[in-house]
Amino acid sequence: MTKGRQISLYPADAQAQISIRGLGKVFPRGLVEALKDIDLDIPAGQFVSLLGPSGCGKSTLLNAIAGFEVPTSGQLLVDGRAVSGPGPDRGMVFQEYALFPWMSVAKNISFGLDVKGVPKAEAAARVEMLLAKLRLAEFRDRYPKDLSGGMRQRVAIARILALDSPIMLMDEPFGALDSLTRRTLQDELLRIWQEFGKTIVFVTHSIEESLYLSDRVVVMTYRPGTIKRDLMVDLAHPRDPSSSDFNRLKRELSQLVMEEQTRSEGLLPTGD
Repeated sequence: MTKGRQISLYPADAQAQISIRGLGKVFPRGLVEALKDIDLDIPAGQFVSLLGPSGCGKSTLLNAIAGFEVPTSGQLLVDGRAVSGPGPDRGMVFQEYALFPWMSVAKNISFGLDVKGVPKAEAAARVEMLLAKLRLAEFRDRYPKDLSGGMRQRVAIARILALDSPIMLMDEPFGALDSLTRRTLQDELLRIWQEFGKTIVFVTHSIEESLYLSDRVVVMTYRPGTIKRDLMVDLAHPRDPSSSDFNRLKRELSQLVMEEQTRSEGLLPTGD
């Protein structure tokens, strides 16, 4: 296994599904510069984690890709088209699950299909397939209040998969879960990614989680958020967090993130 390597852009023959150039975001209230000069290309089918301390703009960047935030400057393209708002090509999974509490598991999964007017037989078949694949079949008639946090997140993921969005955007989806449930859901997500071939952009504070899941880890600086390191993870799945290769990369990323954490605490000048 080879050491992770820093890169800037993908070769010209690697077509970007998500292409970002010179992206900046300033929030008017308080004139906070959240993002500055972000350049990033993400090919279809890649699993990319955005990593960094609180305040580095990870979620802001994710929300810009989703179409929830309007950049102040720069260009953001998905499949060659400028992002002007949310769209069916991008599905979002939040930490808070965002399920409808009055709907059963099956109804939550089918909601987007119903809104799109997918024929009932086709929608029902897709829901049944996802209930089976995400091991939710026995909970199909339960309501979110009756489910564990891990089960709720499975339903949230299934709802995005039902719409067949080619891009999955995930904002710390496992952050509120206990360590055992978190690892189980990480393995589920890897299985889903490999089976469905989605492009995943995943926000996390966890260095180990980013290395366990991702093809590529993008480390962001503390405010304004820029790209500090773009690291390919040359480790085959399934990954062993106790291996020397894994821990070498973990030490490398830990140093990068801690530099930004120290800066965020005011112990280093922001221009350092």
